[in-house]
Amino acid sequence: MVVGGSGVDTVVRVDSLPVPLADSVAVGPILEWPGHTGGNVALGCRALGLDVTFLDYIGDDYQGGRLRERLAMGGVDFQPLISPAGTRRAVNLVDPSGRRMSFYDAREPEESVMPRDFYLPHLRHARHVHLSIVNFARHLYDDIEKLGVPVSTDLHDWDGLADHHREFALRSDLVFLSAAGAGERIASVMREILRDGRAEAVIATAGAGGSYLMTRDGGSTPRPIPATAPPGPVVDSNGAGDAYVCGFLYGRLAGRDLEESARMGAMAGAHACTGSGATALIGPEGLRPPQA
Repeated sequence: MVVGGSGVDTVVRVDSLPVPLADSVAVGPILEWPGHTGGNVALGCRALGLDVTFLDYIGDDYQGGRLRERLAMGGVDFQPLISPAGTRRAVNLVDPSGRRMSFYDAREPEESVMPRDFYLPHLRHARHVHLSIVNFARHLYDDIEKLGVPVSTDLHDWDGLADHHREFALRSDLVFLSAAGAGERIASVMREILRDGRAEAVIATAGAGGSYLMTRDGGSTPRPIPATAPPGPVVDSNGAGDAYVCGFLYGRLAGRDLEESARMGAMAGAHACTGSGATALIGPEGLRPPQA
């Protein structure tokens, strides 16, 4: 089960980042892609053959309709609630190397709470829950813990300091984050999550630099996981981190150990870079090791 984090990306291709200051800049075709982090994880896990229920707030608007259409085409059981604030949006500037800069419009009010009688029946049937870091998702933790359902989250570019992310970091069994957010402090942040929270593992992704795995019983130094070479030209890095999460969760739900699951995450993340707008979804056959 995936909770929260859907939306629509507007993707603008630019020659370089940061964009030079100018009144007007000519660009190529501007594209829109439904997904966002929660939608991408739901679609990516479904493409790997997992049954996925996705709960979220969306607007009764054009963007919400695009989301419904894409998730239905991807075979995701999408169960949305309607928010008067509308569907989340982001504008992503993407350079020729696939790097991006994102302007994120979260939309829903901070006081939003998902009704318990809405999510609880789905939660009772879940093998695993992945929570996006939207504010209303934090209110599910008590029921998740009571039911004993494993839970993961992605903190994205958390610097280890912002309060919004902290509860997600400390109450999840698997914690993903980008190494870029904390910079040179990333190992310290990973240790703090393990020391103060319940996580069995913390995984920091570093794009072409690979990823780092730290486990509760595996020492105080992050283990490097090498990056996987993309199977084609890099088109867009949007959604690569979400794809990594999908590959990792697929491995764990299949009974693989943490390190092998991280390698599967790396394969899924590399594959995602070969398509536009997080549309390059890897299937289970793509995560099988090559035959000798």
